[in-house]
Amino acid sequence: MGSERWEWSAFKARVDEVLRQFVAREADEFAAIDPVLGTVADGLEAAVADGKRLRAAFCYWGWRAVGQPDSDALVRAAASMELVHAAAVVHDDLIDDSPLRHGRPTTHVALRGAVAARPDADTAARSLAMLVGDLLMALAGQLFATSGLPAGYLARARPLWAVMARELIAGECLEILRTGSGPDTQASLKVIRYKTAKYTVEQPLLIGGALAGAGTRLREGYSAYGLPLGEAFQLRDDLLGLFGDPAHTGKANSDDVRGRRPTALLAETWRLANDSERDLLNSLLGRGDLDGDGLDTVREVMRRLRAPDRVEDMIRARVEEALGALHELDLPAHAATGLTALAHSAAVRLS
Repeated sequence: MGSERWEWSAFKARVDEVLRQFVAREADEFAAIDPVLGTVADGLEAAVADGKRLRAAFCYWGWRAVGQPDSDALVRAAASMELVHAAAVVHDDLIDDSPLRHGRPTTHVALRGAVAARPDADTAARSLAMLVGDLLMALAGQLFATSGLPAGYLARARPLWAVMARELIAGECLEILRTGSGPDTQASLKVIRYKTAKYTVEQPLLIGGALAGAGTRLREGYSAYGLPLGEAFQLRDDLLGLFGDPAHTGKANSDDVRGRRPTALLAETWRLANDSERDLLNSLLGRGDLDGDGLDTVREVMRRLRAPDRVEDMIRARVEEALGALHELDLPAHAATGLTALAHSAAVRLS
């Protein structure tokens, strides 16, 4: 990748290989402590096996937009963002009790086999998954620190890791605290901003920029681009969560409704609904035994009220805001092209 032409598939392959080799070595070291840990080590590798690698890409372009060249050390540093994501996913699936991710059992479900003989197998498997997530977060810092970039560069970005962790955990806590409460669009957007938008787009960009020595104006521009785009990413995820094809999304599309999660889609539906529609929704939302017919009823109410269209408008407005901020930055052509392509990849997708 020495030329200015950037190919998404080639970049993703590089990140995948970094993650595969690094996590395989760490999993081997982990399993070497005791043979019984083998299943947990397998779960560690499975947690990073798939992904779009968007967060690594935003970190990469946060660096390149400053004028710094491509390098293998940069890709290793950027790949650490994917381990943060893997940790967040393991914990999020555990909190939400989600059964599927990328079309396969989630970590806490997959680990039940390791403790199947125990009467508290479900609790034990959930505890193991929590620890897998914790280890993934620790490994993210390790990969970043050993990426091969100069120590002075790493020191510039290190404070942002604490910010990223604080905001990500705050977002998860907000979602837990607001789940089941009265739907509110602005409250849902705040959950989105802290739980997903910041660590998906803004913080990887800022970390890449800090590594490269980005100035104040560029860092402010990264936030102006990254925050609305990160929100658009999660708004799309919420739509796909209920209306997407599980064959593409790899996730169960009943999770948000059964969990009565504070999504903007649900909040907009509630805002637009009349009393009888709210009574109907109240009878369905949060039910763990909700079947396909119940889900279809929720979808029907949402479509009738045009709530998905409202969310599509919100996505469109945020992408336009992000691209407008990007165009104000006067970036090198290859960086502007890469970040424009990433904006469309994040907001217009099937999974």
